[in-house]
Amino acid sequence: MTKKRYRIQSACPQCGCSFAQVMSKEELLEKHGDTPNIELECGECMLKFQADRKSACPEWDDECRLNEKNG
Repeated sequence: MTKKRYRIQSACPQCGCSFAQVMSKEELLEKHGDTPNIELECGECMLKFQADRKSACPEWDDECRLNEKNG
């Protein structure tokens, strides 16, 4: 059985480069925790920026909803 993978997508607000990353639930929680924003870093201009979790990874928002389950 394969692990469910989540795709994080966003665009850098400074240079417009796209950002894409695929992670398992465990990797996503370890790296970004369970916060409404995800901290990302552009690979082109190295700008650190935040993306809204709901728009950057809609699968996570639809399937996991950790705040509702744990709250």
